[in-house]
Amino acid sequence: MLKKLVLAIFATLTFIDSSYAQEYKNEFGFKSDNDAYLWYGQDRYYTNGLFIYFRRAMNLPKNEASTIEKAIYEISAGQKMYNPISGYRPDPATHDRPFAGYLYGGFKVGLFHKKESLIKIGLDLGTVGPNALGKEAQDLLHSIVGFYKVQGWEYQIANDFAVNANAQYAKLLHRSSNKNVDFTLDSYANLGTIYNGAGVGILFRAGDLNQLFNSAHYHAAMTNNSKTEKFKKKEFYFYAKPQLNYVAYDATVQGSLLYNTNSPVTFGVKPLVFSQTLGFNYSSPRFTIDYSLIFLSKEIKSNAKAHQYGSISMYYRFN
Repeated sequence: MLKKLVLAIFATLTFIDSSYAQEYKNEFGFKSDNDAYLWYGQDRYYTNGLFIYFRRAMNLPKNEASTIEKAIYEISAGQKMYNPISGYRPDPATHDRPFAGYLYGGFKVGLFHKKESLIKIGLDLGTVGPNALGKEAQDLLHSIVGFYKVQGWEYQIANDFAVNANAQYAKLLHRSSNKNVDFTLDSYANLGTIYNGAGVGILFRAGDLNQLFNSAHYHAAMTNNSKTEKFKKKEFYFYAKPQLNYVAYDATVQGSLLYNTNSPVTFGVKPLVFSQTLGFNYSSPRFTIDYSLIFLSKEIKSNAKAHQYGSISMYYRFN
């Protein structure tokens, strides 16, 4: 049912979208993560994430000497939910990962350079623990879709204040002469009370592509006083990103970083986690739809297995 709904939305957006290269400076949309998007009934570990975004391309002077092609700010709100191997775990002795919820609001600024590099810096504020309403959200979701009754949230990670800084840097490494294939170095770092770590990977894209500063992949399809014409009016491409991640601390697994909050179930984390992302992206002047699968190696020092989940994003651009 969900798969048919996604295909119907994709077909509708493709049909109603205009074909001319209109420019839009605002973007609004959402991203939904869930292991149900794998289509085979898994319901464990990072089990659900829902995020809402508003982005705006800032007005830059048309200074040809400037190295900045585009600047974009982003306002977001999101919630993540984590389970043990199942959402039905009334006995804490059977937990291989803590129940945990994370609720936050964020602000981010991105600078895109003419030579196709970018840097994004952001700050998220929120909470982890019962105040993040993970139990209530999962109960609601399961009741809507007719899933099993969730049990075990009384053993979730304890309340803690969340403040996390994040940064991303990406740089084009190579693009083919026909502009249909490219490779990009992509890296990130997190520092705060919830997530601490860093990662580096190589993004591979193949299909109808735009420059990094015009591409939906880096949420840069909108513009304000555009300096450089896009390669394509519409993007449609396959992408893959193998990435090595270093995990210094994860409060959704280990509990509070700064205080002894006595979370009833905690575990250590694996310091090195390998991830592989595979996906498709379609982007027109007004719309973006993205579907990806994310595969992760073992993350937790317990009996927990490797993990996989799917992600769906949809965005609408306007003035």
